[in-house]
Amino acid sequence: MLTLDRETKSAPSYSILNSSIKETFTAIDRFEWQAVEEILQMRKKQLYREAGYKSFEEYCQAELSAWGGYRRINQLLGAKEVIDAADELGEHIKNERQARSLMRLVKEPEKLKAAVAIALKDNPSPSESDFAAAANKVVPRLLRKKPVVQEPLVPEIQEPMVPPSPKVTVTSPTHQRYGESGTIEADPPNYWQQIVTFDDGEKLLLNNTDLDAPNVPFPRERTYQLEYSEAIAALKEQYQQELERLEQDLRIGLLSEARARAEEQVQEQLQSLQQLFQQQKQQNIQLQQRLDELEGLRQLELENQRLQRRIQELERAVEERPAQEWGNTLTLQATKALNKQVKQALDRTIDLRSLALEPPKENAQECLRLMGIALSNLASAMNNTKALEAAAIILGSEPTPSAIAYRAEQLQLLPQAVSDIRAVLSKPGCSWWDYLEVATEYEVIKQDYWAELTPQETELITALEKTESSQITEPLVPEESLTERSSSNGELIIGLGSIVAHSDIYCALYNAKGEVIEDLGDEVWVAWEHWKDKPKKTDRYFKDDLRLL
Repeated sequence: MLTLDRETKSAPSYSILNSSIKETFTAIDRFEWQAVEEILQMRKKQLYREAGYKSFEEYCQAELSAWGGYRRINQLLGAKEVIDAADELGEHIKNERQARSLMRLVKEPEKLKAAVAIALKDNPSPSESDFAAAANKVVPRLLRKKPVVQEPLVPEIQEPMVPPSPKVTVTSPTHQRYGESGTIEADPPNYWQQIVTFDDGEKLLLNNTDLDAPNVPFPRERTYQLEYSEAIAALKEQYQQELERLEQDLRIGLLSEARARAEEQVQEQLQSLQQLFQQQKQQNIQLQQRLDELEGLRQLELENQRLQRRIQELERAVEERPAQEWGNTLTLQATKALNKQVKQALDRTIDLRSLALEPPKENAQECLRLMGIALSNLASAMNNTKALEAAAIILGSEPTPSAIAYRAEQLQLLPQAVSDIRAVLSKPGCSWWDYLEVATEYEVIKQDYWAELTPQETELITALEKTESSQITEPLVPEESLTERSSSNGELIIGLGSIVAHSDIYCALYNAKGEVIEDLGDEVWVAWEHWKDKPKKTDRYFKDDLRLL
């Protein structure tokens, strides 16, 4: 049977393994210097800003923290400066650890080179200690001298206040060493605990509150160095100032809040008082209304009582008087009511007897007008046809209530018409057109106001009319523009363009001259010459009311 021997691996020799280790560390140093070159390029060109880092330190702390961060990078960069400063001797510095001891000479390149030369002279392959010794030979280090503090002199006879090993007793019932005693042989680690050594040799760390040692001055507070004490004092003072400021702000805020709260309460109280006042006012109004209602009820009650008494009196009167005395009661009551209505109607009329005894002082026309109005009122009150006819005869209208009322309204304008016409005639330089402007307004009562005028006033009006008629000599339009047409019997017909005047001799337009501007059949529109400067220039008339000129 064929068998194969298991392959055995021989153990490496010392020389091979040693050479491999050295080569590995050499490669590490070589790659480390290569990384330094790349780091210098990163810092010089500020390529770290592309990743959003604001500084080189921030980049090192974020990206290279696994390899020592910014502190390690500074060490490598310092070693690079040492190698560059040593020039050709820098190749003998293999790593950062060797360059670290020469860092203090980097500002003085000559001394740096001398130190490297001394290290190479003593050892062709110098180590960190060789470079450090050479640097000390070139520039010796100054040893720091500890300041000597002179202790106060204590008289020999004075005993120490605290025994060398003060004895203490555990006084806390909850401690396992309660009641046992021990000594303090070491300095306390802090200001609230002590290291106590018991009789069995065990050392325990106990709180000062668990020990009873009145002769041992336990420290009550922590002690600090001078610079720390000053900083702590400054912080305490700053904290105290900030605390005072906060207290003041809080006090001001509380006062403001209290003031605002008080104002709100006052406003709420005012609103509640106003609401209460309104409610009280409404209640007073309702109470007054209730009192008025009660007063009305009381008055009704009194009236009811009075009526009841009256009814009782009438009942007693009926019982006492014979039945025949009440036969014509209804007739008597109706007569009284009718007489009362007649009396009220007569109160609104004019006393005819007074007119008969004393007629109006001005004229008889006014007397007749007043008599007609009185008769019309009497006829309306008594429904008397004869009185109505008499009033119509006196007033000169139809014997109907509406016609008499219309005539009475016209006659009521008579005093005003006479007054206006007399005012126009009394003006100096009065013309026919001034009179005509006023007279046109009272055209319907022309006969009435004409009778009221004095002979002198009527003569003045006639003179004004004649004067104005003598001045009108030219026609308004040429003869060829007239549209007068002859009828079958030879009479002239009023048409478009005809020159006309009013046919009523008592009309103010009788002597006026106008032109027909529109023919409507039985009616025409006339533009009067004397109205051309007036707001109203035309008017509408029946053809029968006009005459041709």
